Amino acid sequence: MRMLHTMLRVGDLQRSIDFYTSMLGMTLLRTTDRPEQKYSLAFVGYGSNPEHAELELTYNYGVDQYELGSAFGHIAIAVSDAAATCARIKAAGGMVTRDAGPVKGGSTVIAFVQDPDGYKIELIERSAR
Repeated sequence: MRMLHTMLRVGDLQRSIDFYTSMLGMTLLRTTDRPEQKYSLAFVGYGSNPEHAELELTYNYGVDQYELGSAFGHIAIAVSDAAATCARIKAAGGMVTRDAGPVKGGSTVIAFVQDPDGYKIELIERSAR
């Protein structure tokens, strides 16, 4: 078994595509529009299945906002330099909710950013291998 994708409901599909591609460096992999069912999908990621897990962005026609609830935590992404990534996201108008620094009780450098719909993304600093 392996993870294929994670789905997030978004209020503005193009705005979310722009965030994940421009600010987080993902690629738009494919889109699907289902007018009869009143939804559109965009898959983004750092590569396609089956080699990489993808993020499915789902826009339901006429819904521009969702309650995030308290169960969902965050998506985690490995970055080579969390501080530089945060600076780039801030410069592009994105929201950093926790600047880069060591995780509480440890030494791993993390940061948190927020996408346009309020979903949290943890940036975990990892050296390139």
